[in-house]
Amino acid sequence: MLRRQAADIAVAGFAGGRTHEAAALRALASSPEGDEGVALAATIVRHTEVDDIHLRSCVTPGSVAVPVALLLAAGQPDLDVARVADAIRVGTELVVRFGLVIDGPSALYRGVWPTCVGAPLGAAAVAARLWRLDQAQTEHALSLALMLMAGRTGRFQGALSGRWVLFFSAIAEGLRAARAARHGFCGDASLLDGPWLEKAQGLPFDPSHLTQGLGADGLYSSLSMKPFCTARQALAATEALIELLDGGLDPRAIDGIRVRAPATYAGMISQPVDPANRTSGIVSVAFQMGLAARQRGHLWDLDRAAVMNDPEVLSFASKVDVVADAELQKELPGRWPAAITVMTSAGNFEREVLSATGDPDRRLDDAAVAVKGKRILAPLFGDARASEMVEAAAGALDDAESCRRVALMLRAAARG
Repeated sequence: MLRRQAADIAVAGFAGGRTHEAAALRALASSPEGDEGVALAATIVRHTEVDDIHLRSCVTPGSVAVPVALLLAAGQPDLDVARVADAIRVGTELVVRFGLVIDGPSALYRGVWPTCVGAPLGAAAVAARLWRLDQAQTEHALSLALMLMAGRTGRFQGALSGRWVLFFSAIAEGLRAARAARHGFCGDASLLDGPWLEKAQGLPFDPSHLTQGLGADGLYSSLSMKPFCTARQALAATEALIELLDGGLDPRAIDGIRVRAPATYAGMISQPVDPANRTSGIVSVAFQMGLAARQRGHLWDLDRAAVMNDPEVLSFASKVDVVADAELQKELPGRWPAAITVMTSAGNFEREVLSATGDPDRRLDDAAVAVKGKRILAPLFGDARASEMVEAAAGALDDAESCRRVALMLRAAARG
């Protein structure tokens, strides 16, 4: 699973560098090298919305752990691929555990972005492992990272979302914390032993999640991967429509679609599309359904610029409405489900998806991850180059040479 996660994240980074937002993101880094270069690569991965997610914690840990580990390791003359894999595992698990500690799914809808809040901690943990910090140094690195974490955010607006500025800063702060500890600066290793997190950040937390089950199988088995570019909240309903369409339903016969979703995110996925705002087309379940029905290939298009004003997609999206469903709400947080009713002149069609493709009980295997990668990369680089890139990503943790190669590819993509 770790190798699959690394491959999936690498593909996101390769393709993410080609979006219009990525071009703007490059202005955040004063240099493509060093910690800001690492933070830029991680931010470009995260902004794609095609990276992995852990539903119960509501965090996307791969966007933190994988690019940070690969790019930091690339600068080490004695690159040890086993240590890189260990650093990815540690960073992923710590970000997930922190999301569980703060009850990420609830925190998100209170104005807290769980991944961004946990990103300094995850980046610091990855760096501490790669730089071989001792126990005391690691404690100081993590406590400094906690002090540097973001709190609540406002509502982001405009075509260039300020959320990526915060994520960039969160990764850079985590690396700064680890670097400071490496040079002897001290933090406060007792921060999570008391009520500091709740008092400083207003986040009720259950610290038992930080240590529960340590040394066991870990949390990789509960990671979800997205089969295409989407907010995870919009995936189940979009997939339900795809199943009906692939079963023979003619999209031209559809008069209307009612989406039933948990109240927690029904409002989020029902927001209208702003053609100038790429993210709105990824969050809007109506727009995602319009793509599924009219421009299926663009579900793997991370930029979306070519279809944000597509009249057929927008016309189809106008037929979709979203309502909250109390029964589906009960599936949270372990599942993020949806059900749809499709209305046609010949009658109604129903479909419910409790677990979407890519969830732990419907896992993407290596072949499916490769197919996903080629669908994302081929329109950007051509079939032959896309196949080479997918093969490179799949082998990122094979040996030191392969690891460094993928890291340099990620850095190049971030630079543009």
